[in-house]
Amino acid sequence: MNMAVSTQYIPADSILHRLDARAKFFGFLVLVAAVILSDTLWGYALTFAALALLIRLSGLPVAAAVQTVRRMSVFFVVIFIMNVLFFDSEGAIWSWWIFSVSLDGIQTGANVVLRLMLILVLSNLLILTTPPMELMSGIEALLSPLRVLHLPVETGAMILSVAVQFIPTLIEETDTIKKAQIARGARLESRKLRERATAMLPLLVPVFLSAFKRADELSAAMEARGYRDAKNRTRKKNLPMRSADWLALASCAAVCAAEIFI
Repeated sequence: MNMAVSTQYIPADSILHRLDARAKFFGFLVLVAAVILSDTLWGYALTFAALALLIRLSGLPVAAAVQTVRRMSVFFVVIFIMNVLFFDSEGAIWSWWIFSVSLDGIQTGANVVLRLMLILVLSNLLILTTPPMELMSGIEALLSPLRVLHLPVETGAMILSVAVQFIPTLIEETDTIKKAQIARGARLESRKLRERATAMLPLLVPVFLSAFKRADELSAAMEARGYRDAKNRTRKKNLPMRSADWLALASCAAVCAAEIFI
């Protein structure tokens, strides 16, 4: 398997791979909270340092960790432009009709895009270093308190796990469809925003059709294998978390706490 282009779990023996899936999933949520709390240069510096350390501990190439961000560059550009043009601010640098550009809008757009990128890299690291079944166990552990409300925790964990695992697949298919549309003359690489927006429809429709087709195939495969109820299915027993897992959780909590005071 080519590690530089894979968006699925990559078997390895790194420190991050050896951590318990529950610790990784809880730590992922805590770091997402830290990213959301980042709003200063020092805060972003701390988040980038934590992310660089995680990539180092995962043993993965940097290209594998950030490849999803590169593939979604057009999406980030659109998000940034929307924030810049439609941010309501009194100190507008330029305005016309319903559009206005201000320093606050530019700052807000940059913050939104940067946070989305960091969260996307974190989720990519989680997927690349955690087997799908272990990831489902981690999600199930997070949702386990909801059992007291008689909610189908196991089914919910299975749905979330499948959804998370399908994200890289859909991104790969989107990239493939995008290249095919460009080869047919679509202006997805045009510098003109209007031409890009017009060319997005032929890209989005096949992506949605592909997603529904894959969901139908997965449903048929599960039914063919006798899958009926997640609650009564047997699964590997979760082992107690080790000191390394608790240390990883404490480190993530420390980063999140530091973001509050920076």
